[in-house]
This record gives sequence, C-alpha cells and structure tokens, in this order.
Amino acid sequence: MSRITLKVNGGAHTVDVDPATPLLYILRNDLNLQGPHFGCGLGQCGACTVIINGAAVRSCILPASAVKGEITTLEGLATNGKLHPLQQAWIDEQAPQCGFCQNGQIMTAKAMLDKNPHPTDAQIRESMNNTLCRCMSYNRIQAAIKRALEKPLGFQPPDTAERVVPLTHGAASGGSRASKKAVVA
Repeated sequence: MSRITLKVNGGAHTVDVDPATPLLYILRNDLNLQGPHFGCGLGQCGACTVIINGAAVRSCILPASAVKGEITTLEGLATNGKLHPLQQAWIDEQAPQCGFCQNGQIMTAKAMLDKNPHPTDAQIRESMNNTLCRCMSYNRIQAAIKRALEKPLGFQPPDTAERVVPLTHGAASGGSRASKKAVVA
C-alpha cells in the first residue's frame, strides 16, 4: 500500500492504496464520485472517462500511481450549483436514454470542445467515435453538443441563489424520457 495524493475537482485527496489500483476504483469507492462508470474494464467503451490536464482519459485502465495532474470528473463540471452548458444541453436535448454512457459522452465532448470550441459536425463525430452508447442515441448526443456551443463554455457564476437539480428520468427509472428538473432555493 502507498499513500497517493490526487487532485480531483479542485481538491486534494490522499488515499492509501495499491499503486496499481485503477483510478476509477479510487474515484468511485474511496472518493464516492459516481460520475465515472465501470463499463468494459478495458478502456474501450468510454464510460469511465475523466479529464486529466485537458485530455479525456479512460480511468479504468490508468493506475493511480501514473496520474500526473488535475483530474476532473462529471461532478466537477458544475460550478456553484449551476450545471455546465454541456450538462444543461444534455437535459434540453433529452440525450440520455439508459444514461450509462453519459459520463463518458459528456467528458469526451468537454475535452474536445476545450481544444476546439467551434467543431464541424464531422469533427464532433470523429472526436466522439470511440465513446460507445448502447442505446444508439448518437444523434441526440451530437445535437446536445451543438446546443452547448450556443452558450459560453467557461465558468459562469449563477445569477440567483437557486440551483438546478436534475431528477431521475428515463425508461430505466420507470419514468418517461421527458426532461425533468427541480429548482431548489
């Protein structure tokens, strides 16, 4: 066991783990971050994607000891309770169906847009090509990325004390695919 300090979503976290432990396991089990999912365990599907130093990285195959730099997970995209424009676009376009791949889709899209804030449709498809969606909602995902481009993608402080909280929705939860959200003061 080794003590490893990881910079995650703006904070430093020290964990005592085997250095070969995949980053995904630490994020989910030790830091209780549920955005990155275990999909294939081989770095092929993208469900476990996080951003490290601006690059989309598959956390299921990255040993914790190899992490160098700031890690951003899906939970780290919202600022002061306000969803990132990509997260809001996902809700507005009703992109998720089962929702399992959405972490990887959003994090891959964020890394792409940080490098290329004005991608063509072909560039979006190419960047998203290796992030799999079992429900085949690729058209909605592309529409959500394009919708997010209509808003500034950087930090935007909230203009009220309210925060938007997405509610569970979709066939997996027994609800409709209609977008639902609650505003909490």
